[in-house]
Amino acid sequence: MKTFTLTPENKEKFEKLSKRYPKIDSMMLPTLWLVQEQEGWISPEAMIAVAELLSTTPIRVYEVVTFYTMYNTKPIGTHHIEVCKTTSCMLCGSKEIISYLEETLDIKPGETSKDGQFTLSVVECLGSCGGAPMLAFNGDYVENLTIEKVKTLLEESSDDN
Repeated sequence: MKTFTLTPENKEKFEKLSKRYPKIDSMMLPTLWLVQEQEGWISPEAMIAVAELLSTTPIRVYEVVTFYTMYNTKPIGTHHIEVCKTTSCMLCGSKEIISYLEETLDIKPGETSKDGQFTLSVVECLGSCGGAPMLAFNGDYVENLTIEKVKTLLEESSDDN
């Protein structure tokens, strides 16, 4: 079985962070962020390693990882598109944005394009209801979406490659 370890730099960050939290359980989210920043996703092996670091069970780590949409349980593409699916965004057109992305990228939510460039996720509220519909593109918020804005975003990201 493959094993996972934090890089020396991330082990140091973990040690520093752990001093800021009164209970080791409080370290779950920050530790998972370290793993995801290091690997791009959180593998089953990484979940086991996190459980060992935090003196908890792998199933507890799995529950946390799968509860939050911010954590990736499989490798993602170069560009991660997270479209908000909650009420404000749906009322303002996110359903059409999702359909456009599915058609244009030939993927469904949770999938990565064949070229490995784009992963599409449909997520719970991203906290920007006043700018609905919105999405996060590689973590950057893009608000007041239109099909044209999304088309430009995809074209610009293709120019980067």
